[in-house]
Amino acid sequence: MKRFLSTLLVLVVARAGGARAADVEGRLRVTGRVLWDGNAPRDFSQRGISRNTSDGVFSLLASAEGRYTAERWQLVGRYDGGARAYLDYTRENTLVQAAALEGSLALGESLGLGVEGRAKDRRGGGRAYTDLSASAFAEYVPDARLALRLRLGAHRFLYRPDPTANFGSPEAGVLARYRLDRRHSFSLTGEYGARRYASAARLAPAAPPRMTDRRADTALLASVGYSYKGPLTLGLAYTYLENNSNSFGESVHRHRLSATLGMRLPWKLTLLAQGALGLNLYPDGVYLSPEITLLEEDEAQNMLSVRLVRPLNDWLDVELSSAVHGSSRMPTTGLSYFRPVVGVGLTWRP
Repeated sequence: MKRFLSTLLVLVVARAGGARAADVEGRLRVTGRVLWDGNAPRDFSQRGISRNTSDGVFSLLASAEGRYTAERWQLVGRYDGGARAYLDYTRENTLVQAAALEGSLALGESLGLGVEGRAKDRRGGGRAYTDLSASAFAEYVPDARLALRLRLGAHRFLYRPDPTANFGSPEAGVLARYRLDRRHSFSLTGEYGARRYASAARLAPAAPPRMTDRRADTALLASVGYSYKGPLTLGLAYTYLENNSNSFGESVHRHRLSATLGMRLPWKLTLLAQGALGLNLYPDGVYLSPEITLLEEDEAQNMLSVRLVRPLNDWLDVELSSAVHGSSRMPTTGLSYFRPVVGVGLTWRP
């Protein structure tokens, strides 16, 4: 991590100093927010039963990006670090770090080889984990309109509250992008993983007693997306995730439709909106895995967020934000999830 941050710092400083401007790019952003969280512990609730779980929270997010391009090779890196501190629900205080580094080498005008690595670490709250992945890829880019990438790699996931959820997995993936013109583009993604756990597979309640195998899951993901860049920026995506397990209650099939919107408004305002609808299906009729949130927000839930951003000067922006996360009522337990969040923030961008 220290070496990665050092690399990014060199790129950002070189950019700021104007050295080799044609080959080096860098960006740094720091955002502080004061928020009201309507469901700080992220509790599920039953119909007719509710309690006050709201709290005030301060969040700080820093992100740095860097790119170095030579004649035949390229190095790209990104680092994000964030922290949240609650006033009352201090057990929900979190520290999150994520880093990604990619290096690629051109083999002629249309072929390339490369390696990439990603790491994310979350501490605090009930969702503490470390997520690591590394892969090698081959890329085919015959022109500016088409890009095709194939990758092979490995994935390691460590979930601190419950070690039985730890897994290792070989992975394979494909990514295709097609640019119809300068405004319209399409993407297609497919991923496969064979996850292996150290814990034993759980037997179904009605199954006769027997020796159990180790838990093994097959994870499949397919996604198709469309983006438009014009007077406004629009993105649409449909994602299907299928996790099939030999352990009872661990299988889930998820459909997710998401959209993003960005547009300029009068008075130098920018509107940024994001929404998603999800449908989760459980082949065993119940889902028994620990609740694991892999992103800063609740990616497995329905959500809608809106931000209004206005620059105060060349290096400082002010924003108002609002978001709602929720899920439909579960038929087996009658529980549902609802979490509203509103806040105000400042972003510094040197």
